[in-house]
Amino acid sequence: MRRRVTAEVWIVLGLSLGQSAVYALVNIVARLTADAPLSSQSTTLNPSRSPRPYLDLTYQLLNIGFALLPVALALYLLSANGRSAVRRIGLDLVRPWRDLATGVGLAALIGIPGLGLYVLGRAIGITVEVQASALNAAWWTIPVLILSALQNALLEEVIAVGYLTERLRDLRWGALPIVTASALLRGSYHLYQGIGPFVGNVVMGVVFAEYYRRRRRVMPLVVAHTLLDIVAFVGYALLPVEVREALGIR
Repeated sequence: MRRRVTAEVWIVLGLSLGQSAVYALVNIVARLTADAPLSSQSTTLNPSRSPRPYLDLTYQLLNIGFALLPVALALYLLSANGRSAVRRIGLDLVRPWRDLATGVGLAALIGIPGLGLYVLGRAIGITVEVQASALNAAWWTIPVLILSALQNALLEEVIAVGYLTERLRDLRWGALPIVTASALLRGSYHLYQGIGPFVGNVVMGVVFAEYYRRRRRVMPLVVAHTLLDIVAFVGYALLPVEVREALGIR
């Protein structure tokens, strides 16, 4: 049974965040060995996929939809014994206002120091310039960015926190190894952004994984992550050029 659960975890991660972590690791090695320093390199989180607006929209929606398939797989596997997976990991709506308030609090707790860490990382040269969105302006741009934020939140919180914690508990892992594994996984697939975001996301991972370990609810984490990404994605497009330059972004 342990071997089967272990294989399942590797398969789920290999189809989702684990795959991203491997690519991010290769990417950071390539960045660190490039002629240009990290501070002069950049990455784009939401690139345009076609100069034709409606084809671009189609690609964006397809990308979001297919990215959620590992979430569906993880929930399906967690419900294999007849239990509701969404109830098991607290992804339901039984306490919406409390989850919303907790999510807002967690977003503030992580977001404000995270912005400071990004600025510091840019200043000392360990963080690449992160362009949160390169979508062409269209009526659907902001709705797609919001959907992208929600997709990221569901993918990361359901798999890196809810699913991984439950499966590692099934394997009789202790609290500290579980929190550490979840936090390091979160940091690893952000390595392509530089060393600073890796550290920041490991800290975020510790906070989120420990919250889940104590409360067994992933919904506040989804709320918090969605809010953080909405502010980053949508706010980026609305920031004046002077503010972007002050933060070291274009």
